[in-house]
Order: sequence, then C-alpha cells, then structure tokens
Amino acid sequence: MAKGLSAAEASEKLKTHGYNELPSSRPKSILRIAWEVMKEPMFLLLISCAVLYMVLGDYKEGSMLLSSILIIIFITFYQYQKTEKALDALKKLSAPRALVIRDGQEVRIAGREIVPGDLIIVNEGDRIPADARLEEATNLTIDESLLTGESLPVSKSISPAAQDAHGLVYSGTLVVQGRGLAAVFATGQDTQFGQIGKSLESIEQDTTRLQKEMSVLIRNLFIIGAVISLGVVAAFYFTRGDLLHSLLSGLAAAMAILPEEFPVVLTVFLALGAWRLSRQNVLTRKPSAIETLGSATVLCSDKTGTITQNRMEVAALYDGQAMVLREAFMQQSAIRVLACAFYASPQNSVDPMELAFRRAFEQLTPERAALELVREYPFSRQLLAMTRVLRGADGCHAYCKGAPEEVFRLCQLPDGAAAQLMAVVEQMADRGYRVLAAARCDARPEALPDEQPGFGFTFVGLLGLADPVRPEVPQAVRECQEAGIKVVMITGDFPATARSIASQAGIDTGGEVLSGDELKAMTDAELQARISRVNIFARVVPDQKLRIVKAFMANNEIVAMTGDGVNDAPALKAADIGIAMGSRGTDVAREASSLVLLDDNFASIVAAIRLGRRIFDNLQKAMSYVMAIHIPIIGLALLPAFFTSLPVLLMPLHIVFMELIIDPVSSVAFETEPEEKGIMSRPPRNPTERFFGWRRIATSILRGLLLLAAAMTVYFLSIREGHSDGEVRAIAFSSLIIGNVFLILTSLSRTRSFVSVILERNIAALSIMAVALTMLALVTLVPALERLFSFDYPGFRHFAISIAAASAMLLLLEVVKLIRYRLGKSNS
Repeated sequence: MAKGLSAAEASEKLKTHGYNELPSSRPKSILRIAWEVMKEPMFLLLISCAVLYMVLGDYKEGSMLLSSILIIIFITFYQYQKTEKALDALKKLSAPRALVIRDGQEVRIAGREIVPGDLIIVNEGDRIPADARLEEATNLTIDESLLTGESLPVSKSISPAAQDAHGLVYSGTLVVQGRGLAAVFATGQDTQFGQIGKSLESIEQDTTRLQKEMSVLIRNLFIIGAVISLGVVAAFYFTRGDLLHSLLSGLAAAMAILPEEFPVVLTVFLALGAWRLSRQNVLTRKPSAIETLGSATVLCSDKTGTITQNRMEVAALYDGQAMVLREAFMQQSAIRVLACAFYASPQNSVDPMELAFRRAFEQLTPERAALELVREYPFSRQLLAMTRVLRGADGCHAYCKGAPEEVFRLCQLPDGAAAQLMAVVEQMADRGYRVLAAARCDARPEALPDEQPGFGFTFVGLLGLADPVRPEVPQAVRECQEAGIKVVMITGDFPATARSIASQAGIDTGGEVLSGDELKAMTDAELQARISRVNIFARVVPDQKLRIVKAFMANNEIVAMTGDGVNDAPALKAADIGIAMGSRGTDVAREASSLVLLDDNFASIVAAIRLGRRIFDNLQKAMSYVMAIHIPIIGLALLPAFFTSLPVLLMPLHIVFMELIIDPVSSVAFETEPEEKGIMSRPPRNPTERFFGWRRIATSILRGLLLLAAAMTVYFLSIREGHSDGEVRAIAFSSLIIGNVFLILTSLSRTRSFVSVILERNIAALSIMAVALTMLALVTLVPALERLFSFDYPGFRHFAISIAAASAMLLLLEVVKLIRYRLGKSNS
C-alpha cells in the first residue's frame, strides 16, 4: 500500500495552504443587524413613539425608548450569534468526507482537511474532494456535469501526460462507477470548481411548511393590528381631542398587537434544534425534517451497521463437505475457502465483510506471495457477484464471491447440487449468519471474457458472517413501538437470517417476511395491500427500496428511510424523512437525505425522533405563550381609548418593558425546556394538522383573557380604593408582570406542575423571571425610575392584590392542566 503523507506533513501543509473549502458568506456585523432590526415594523413604531415624545417635550421618555432599541438590538445580535454558531458547527459536520492514506494507513477525514500531496481513495458514490491525478483506476467513471454541463459520465484511466483530462479527477464531481487512487494537487479556491466560483451549501435553507404557516398568521395579525390601531387613534382623538397623544396611543396599541417574536422564535428553534440533533449524532440538512420527525409512523432501517454493529467476523465455513466453525479454521479446506474470498476482495476495501475476510485469512497465513491484479469485474445490479483475476507464480486465476444463488449459477451447478447447497445456506442463515459463496477457476490473461458468466468457475465453499446486534437497539425498538412507530428491517440477507436478526433486535417477527424476488413479481397495488403486514424485507436490492417507500406512503404512512448507497438516493429523496449513513454512506446518499446519521446507529434515529417531538412541543408552547401574553397587553392598551374617565395604563415604555421579557423567554427559556412526560408513549402527530390551528389559537386567547381579567380586576379595585393615576398604574402593571411570570411557569410544561418546573431548574427561564421581578421592584421603588414609568409608590401592602390575582390565575390554569393531562392518560 502507498504510504501517503505523514500526519506531521499534512498538518504543516494545512497551515500553509489553509482548509480545502471555498469562502463562505461573511457573518453579519452588529451594524448590519442593527440596520435590519431598524427596518422591522416593531422598531419603526418604537422610533415613531420616541420622536413623538420628543415633540411633546418629554425627552426622558423619548431617550428611554431609544435606549431600549439598543438593548433589543443587543439581544437580537446575541440570538443571531448563537444561531450562526450552531449553523457553522453543522456545516463543518456536514462537509464532504474523504478516505485518504496517511502514514500508510487508510483514514477517513473531513474533506476540508485535504492538502496537496494527499493520496485519496475514491469509490462509487463519492464526491471528489479536491483536484487530483490518478495513480490507480478500476472501471472508474465520473459524472462531471457540475463542471462541464455534459450529462454523460466520463471514463477515467491513468495517463502518463500530466495535463491529460482522462487522468485527472476534479473537486465536486461524482464517482458513478468503480474506484481509484489519486494524488491531490489543488484544493479550495485553486480547484477548477473554486475558480468557477460556485459553492455547495450542504445545509439547505428551505422554506418549511411551518414557516409558510407563520408568515400567513403574522400577515393576518398585522392587518388586524393596523385596523385596530387606526380605530384607537380615531377613538382617542374624538373622545379626548389631542392628536399627538392619540397617535401615541395608536402606536402603543400597534406595538401591543404585533407578535414580532414569531419569526425570531421560529428561526432560533430551528437552528438550535438542528444543533441539538447534531449532539445526538444526527445532522439536519433540511429544517423541514425537524417538523416531520414527530409525525413518523414507519421507520425503515437497514440491518448492517445500523441495527447491527457492523463488526463482521467470519463465524462459520462450509468447505463443500461439512460445516467448519471458527475454532477449526486451521483446516486446509477452510483456509482454501478463506483464500478464495480474500483474493476476490479489493485490497483497499473498507467494506465490513471484505475486512472480515482479510482479518481471518491474514491471521491464518501471515506470510504469502504478492499477486498482480490483471482485471476486476465489479458487482452490478444485474449480477450480485464480483470477480478478480490475479497473476502469481503458479499462473493466473479468477476468484469470485457473491450471493450464493448467483455463484451457483456462475458455477453452472446442476439443480440437485444447487438445492443441496441452498439447504446448507438456509441452515447457516437460521443461525443468523450472512452467507456468501466463493468460487475460482484458472484464467488466461490474453483471453479473458467480457462478463463473469464467461468463466468456468468451480464452487469452493460458503462463508457465514456474524454481525452482532447493537446492545442499545432492542430498547430503542421498544420505544418506537410504544410511540406508535412501526419498525421495518430491510436487508440483503436471506429470510432466515433476517428473521433471526430481527428477533434479536426486538422487531416483531410475527408478520410476513417479503423477499426481493416476491416484491419484484408484485404490482404496486398488490404491494400496497400487503405491505401493512410486513415487518421484514429480505434479499432486497437498493432499487426496490423506492417501491417500499412509495407503498407505505400510498397507505398514508409518514416514512423515515435509511440508506447509504448511490442506488438508495431515490428512496431517500422520496421518503418523508430520508436518513443517510454518515460513516459508510456515499455523498450522493447524504445529498439526497434530510438527515445524516453520523454514527450509523439505529438508537440515534430514535433519539432524533424523541428530540424532534420535544422541539416541536416546545415551539408550540412558545408560540402559544407569545399569543397569550399579547392579549392582556392589547386589552390594557385599548381600554382607556373607549373609556375617557379611566387613566391610561400602558404607555409605549411599559410595552417595551414587557417585550424585553417576552423575547428571551419565548426564544431561549422554552427552547431549553426538557421533554414532556410520556413523550414517546403517545401516537405520532397528525402531519395534516395545522401547527397553530384555531383550537390552539382559541386556547391561547382564553389564557390571555384570564390574565387580562386578573389585571383588570386589580386595575378597577385600585381605582375604587381611591389611588392616584400613578399608583393605579403601578399596581396594575405589577399584576401584569407577576401574572406574566406565573403564565411562563404554567406554560413551560403541559404535563408537569409549575412546582416541578421550578425544581427541574430550567436555568434560562428562572434567570429571566428573576430579572423581570427584580426590574419590577426597581421601577416601583427607585424614584427616578418611578417618574420615568409614570408610577407612584402606593405602599408595599397594596401590591398584595396583584400577587393574589396572579396566583388565582396560576391556580386555575394548573387545575385545568391537571384535568386535561389525566383525561389524556385515561383516553390513551
């Protein structure tokens, strides 16, 4: 094997040449964010209010409003930075990977760490990470349409001419067949791809269904807000006759009505949700996948490396006469079978089965003569077998391995002999082994056939490979079943092997096992009718996965599908949630998928579903809270417009104070809230159900009306007690802030009491609530702040009514929550 660069040499070149990546978009500066913030309707309203206060001569109030804009810009910048860091981490994770030779060893590294001089190994389905010159090539064909626009793949071979395009591979192009070894000579902007100036963005910023729904809701609320605000201006002007104060009241009403938090909350949740998924070894390539995770009803999973450990070992052999277990592999007949499988496998392979053949054979024969590769016949969709022709001191021989039934046909075995061997295959499969057959024959280099059936192979033996189930899989499967998700295993193994592995994994084996041949003979209608009874698909080829996905989707199932190969890409793209394998998956599969499984572990898929449900729950709770808290703000802002004898309660500065609480609570506190009780014990969410339907809107409005009733009760009782306008304003505003804190506590969870929420220590939520209460104490106790907020201190005992009203609201909401939770449990 070629030695390649040493780790030290690669590190030094990385310092010199920089990372193998194109320049990304520059992060936004605080000035750019400030400009974007200033264009938002909410902040235009703030500026308008500040200008009006200045015109009226109230410079303190105007200056305070302008200062609040700086605070909000800082909060927005912090949220943007947090989002950008999460996205940047995801982009680094999602960068193409490359198989290189360093210090004589094959290692897989991030494509961005490739340097000139590296030796890269490229296989079918890989995206070429850099411009390179071929050193070895076997049936290598590359799609260069990204660079040239030509749709036909180009055949590649070693060329003595340094600039011959047939001997060069280019960054960004795709290997569609074969494999090769190439020496890198250009990276990053120096590549042909970099010079053209294109850029591949692996994390797609698509507009999700939820974002579209939020856009419509915000537009409708904006229209309603504009109409109400104009009505308030008119009402104030005709009842009080002061145009400037009427405009101030109208602007305050507009600020109260506009839910400008919605887009911020949505952006933060989707970005941080993707970051949280990456910590569970799941990379989000499409934000829509986060929405869909909670709706999945069927999870179709590969067996090898996902359900099993992908640590294959040759556990048993059949040498043509008898079964030979691992402890007896020293027998000459067993070595002969292992040798045939070893020589039929490529030297630089990373396939787990071929690595198992190498380990077993090298352990038994540490010293052996080197053989020269004459020709290789790769696996194809039509023939599940491969052959390598090698020349040695004793002549030229062809070695073949593949699916038993294919190898039997290549050996032209009589029907009786093939049937006897298939019985042995079934016996090995019953033990959970994956079975391959091996064959060989003499060959003449000058007269090699064009296709594998042209060889006159002789059957050598069978090899049984064991791949233990991951220990965490049975529990993960149980969680899926409890969550109403059907787990389906898809494998290329024999039905007996598939059933054995499925049983170990905890997958229901009581249903039917459908083979690839049976599936091929079915019509789409027949498959759709039968697929609901099938939990195991055996002897399936990648092309058939697309039919499986479509059949499930035709039955109104929400399908998550795993895949790793080029042929899996159509199924991954068609599925509601396409999940590509990160460790062994091809770049094509990754690009077609919604999620990438970085550790190829089934349990990580289940963890992603759990986290997806949590993200969706918390997003719904945050949006419900935002809508609910705007109801009392709107009510208290509008009340004096229609009753001239009542003192004005909420001025623009008071509303800004509320917004400074609402923004971080809705985007940070709810996002960090732990999952609900029994989150994996409830059925999947109906994907056609609107995220914020009328029932949820009505519930939010009712909660808001309850807080409004509490604040208005305090407001009127304070007036009745004969307090001054400033004292009434201070007492009623306190009830609104305390009620808001209590509303946050009861809204953070639908299944746990507010006491549990406090004890579980959601640090973000508790910190924001503590700051809110501290600020409330300051604005009601510090004389300078009192005057700024137009408050008069009524005495501490007069705030008792504010606490009592807010507590009554909290108690009522907690009782309703408990009743709904118990009714939900009894109905489930």
